[in-house]
Amino acid sequence: MEKKIRVFLCKPGLDGHDRGVLIVGQALREAGMEVIYSGLKQTNDMLVEAAIQEDVDVLGISILSGAHMALIPRITELLTERGADDILVIAGGVMPPDDAEALVSQHGVDRVFGPGTNTRDIVAYIHEKTGNA
Repeated sequence: MEKKIRVFLCKPGLDGHDRGVLIVGQALREAGMEVIYSGLKQTNDMLVEAAIQEDVDVLGISILSGAHMALIPRITELLTERGADDILVIAGGVMPPDDAEALVSQHGVDRVFGPGTNTRDIVAYIHEKTGNA
């Protein structure tokens, strides 16, 4: 039996908007993935600890607050410090293209999905990157 892909979706910081991450979570579940959701207003340390404890394959970070350049680099830094930089990190939210590019090129994020991304594209990307295509 093939192992289910484990995805941890999270909302760091004070962002209180979770409709998008809930829709993505439902799409991932429908695609056969195991999804864990952090809930709102979590600290970076709590999220990294939970991702490690849950032994996830993917960490999906959702941010709409504009704090992505402060929060996401710290999360990826903590993952590296804890020896968990093998976790695929993806992000989503409203981010300027230059910020999204910097997160990918400099801060350990594999891909940033913007508003309006088809959830099938996210599912396909996770399958491709985890070797479960």
